[in-house]
Amino acid sequence: MRSRYSAYVLGLTDYLLATWHPRTRPALLDPKEPALRWLGLDIKRHVVADENHATVEFVARSKLGGRAQRLHETSRFERLQGRWLYVDGEVR
Repeated sequence: MRSRYSAYVLGLTDYLLATWHPRTRPALLDPKEPALRWLGLDIKRHVVADENHATVEFVARSKLGGRAQRLHETSRFERLQGRWLYVDGEVR
């Protein structure tokens, strides 16, 4: 989760796509909004369901056009061929 947040901060769309589960991965991602500033990530909860499935609840803070924003999500991850991949998330 932290590496994906860092990739969003740095605009590393190739990394984001590479760490996205092929079942739910989009064909491409829009580049980062130039005025968007990421301010921090707070991991609220991490739950391992089994050796290949886990969820992470987090809050990511950002600012765009002088307005603060929060993304509160519970993300699902699945281990595939030894790598944890983002499957999808539920925005709260």
